[in-house]
Formats: sequence, structure tokens, C-alpha cells
Amino acid sequence: MSALLTLNALSKDEAQQAFYQCCSSAVWATQMVSCLPFKSEEDLFSQADRLWNGCKLADFLEAFSHHPRIGGDIETLRKKFGATAGWASQEQSGVSGASEEVLRALSSGNSEYESKFGFVFLICATGKSAAEMLVALQKRLPNTKDQEIVNAKVEQGKITQIRLKKLMEQLNGNS
Repeated sequence: MSALLTLNALSKDEAQQAFYQCCSSAVWATQMVSCLPFKSEEDLFSQADRLWNGCKLADFLEAFSHHPRIGGDIETLRKKFGATAGWASQEQSGVSGASEEVLRALSSGNSEYESKFGFVFLICATGKSAAEMLVALQKRLPNTKDQEIVNAKVEQGKITQIRLKKLMEQLNGNS
């Protein structure tokens, strides 16, 4: 059975849990369930974007709150974000070989960012080195909160698309 057929055959609760793992906004995940069955993978990805872009501030902040800090320690990541810890650690693998100086600067920048904006620095870390993420963090620190909500929303959209692809790969392996 194809991944799409497997996804479309999930119970509402299973689908809700699967979508929530991709983007931790309960509203978004519920709306995704209401779109079942999907006609194609393109339909799945398109609906995901459409629904994410239609969410409200509270939904964005809920999703942001479920992301670990870039460069955070693995044990904290496992405990707090168990359902997505494996994916998040893969996504942040560029941090693993970073120098102490870059890690300290990321930690300091993350603290400053969280104090200023009220949520973690969110970036689609896949394929980025720690130094690249640090540069992005430093460029975004001077922004307004409204600008950063938009930036984080865009980054969450990218992360969601990557996680939906991973979900489909998992479902393909389970068929």
C-alpha cells in the first residue's frame, strides 16, 4: 500500500497525532484531519501550506513553543520533545560539529532572542551549519516582534513540509 493510501486510512486520532508531530499546532493538525482523504502528495503539501498560512497568532505560538532551542542539549530535547526529538536532532545535526565559540554564541543569542520575542529562535536548520544558523540569528535579532513572527511562521512552514515528507517515508516503510 502506498504512503498516501496508508495516511488516508488512518483513524482520525492517528492522523491527528501524525500531523501534530509535523507541526505542533492543534488547530492546524485538526484542520489537516478534516482534509482527509488527500488526492495526492501534492494535495497534502498544498493543503498543509494553505492551512498553516490561515492560522492565527495563537496557533503559530503554540507550534513555536514545541521547538527545542537550536543547539540545545540532547537530553533536554528528548525529555521535552519526545515525539519529535528524533526529527529535531536530525534537523539540527549541523550543530553537532560546531566549535565551543559558536555554541556559546548560539546559546547567548538564543537567550537574547527569547527574551526579546517571547519564543525560541526558529529556523529550518536542515542542511545548515551552526555558523550559518548563528549568522541568521544575529541578522534577525534587530527585527521587530511582528517581523519575527512572520519569519518564524515561514520557517515553521518549511519544517512542516520536511516533516510531512518524513511522515510519508515512514508510512511507506510501514506499508
